[in-house]
Amino acid sequence: MSQNSLAGAPEFPPPESQSLTPHQIVPMLIGSTVEAIERELVLLTLTRCDGNRTRAARVLGFSVRTLRNKIRQYATDGLDIPAPS
Repeated sequence: MSQNSLAGAPEFPPPESQSLTPHQIVPMLIGSTVEAIERELVLLTLTRCDGNRTRAARVLGFSVRTLRNKIRQYATDGLDIPAPS
């Protein structure tokens, strides 16, 4: 399990699994909280966007301010936040 994951929360499939349909993904998420899933999605999106918060916010459908607030909370919780490259 990565440092960014909550204990007991599933890890998301690697990038090469992007061809999975929602019907295949949702059963893997059962048992996780929406908060844990959102946190993992935000952190993975930041990683794939090379830490670019503006681009990650656009991909996620958040405002940059909302993403910044989520990142601030994750950092306060002790999670590693992908830095811009």
